[in-house]
Amino acid sequence: MAYTAADVKNLRERTGAGMMDCKRVLEETGGDLEAAVDALRARGLAAAAKKSSRTAAEGLVGIAVSGTKGVAVEVNSETDFVAKNDQFQDFVRKVTDVALAGGMAEVEALKAASYPDGGTVSETLTNNVATIGENQQLRRIKQVAVSSGLIVPYMHNAAAPNLGKIGVLVALESEAGADVLEPLGKQIAMHIAAAFPQALSIEDLDPLVLERERKIALEKAVEEAAKSGKQIPEDILAKRADGAVAKYAKDNALLSQVFVMDNKTPVSQVVEAAAKAAGTKIALTDFVRFQLGEGIEKEVTDFAAEVAAAAGIK
Repeated sequence: MAYTAADVKNLRERTGAGMMDCKRVLEETGGDLEAAVDALRARGLAAAAKKSSRTAAEGLVGIAVSGTKGVAVEVNSETDFVAKNDQFQDFVRKVTDVALAGGMAEVEALKAASYPDGGTVSETLTNNVATIGENQQLRRIKQVAVSSGLIVPYMHNAAAPNLGKIGVLVALESEAGADVLEPLGKQIAMHIAAAFPQALSIEDLDPLVLERERKIALEKAVEEAAKSGKQIPEDILAKRADGAVAKYAKDNALLSQVFVMDNKTPVSQVVEAAAKAAGTKIALTDFVRFQLGEGIEKEVTDFAAEVAAAAGIK
């Protein structure tokens, strides 16, 4: 068997498929989890798994804004207990401010920057690891800016001001005042937190992701045709796959997503309506959505085995 019980559990959590279906595809794919997800989706046994379903790491996301620029920073820890530690929270808050002031776009540049309390960010992080007693990592950073307008921040379920597990920044380019841009940006930010767009526009979506979706859609179309017993021409199957990819792209690009506040209007039209009401142009030019630990798989350990190993029990 090229897979473990933990793999079956992970696959079930990611796809919602039944246990036997998960075991079967893991056997077919030799334990390749990503291939197993694709196989289940192609057979109509699983929906597209959002990245948030793979969230596992602990720590905090910090956001900071100053007028026309903003930044989001993620700092990971091993446990949620450390994320509640005052020393850790103070570090995340200060390092986010350092990133904003210095305009850093790379983690290594941020690590080398001066820390407000002395030394560098990297040296302070090393000291925190030693004093708190748990590994911590500066994972990622992203800056957004506009030439005129506003960067609007939003922290979903904040653990402290500007600290939490889902941080969002919305970049609105406009000559409109903050009285117009702030409420608009806040609503869009809340939408982003809930809807998890992968890119600003359809054109910005990763071509490799779209190609993967097309492959899955084509396999699904072929399987459905085989089950129906009908002979469906390849060009028709290809058109069905293209339609599925077009829907996927529309559902995952922010500007074309349906606004969660009314469940009917595309986000692009929400911005257009706000601009018309304000009597000036408003452009949604960029966004950040940092969800703590997205894309990181936490190592699954056998507690009983760890205890036995520590006690020298075989």
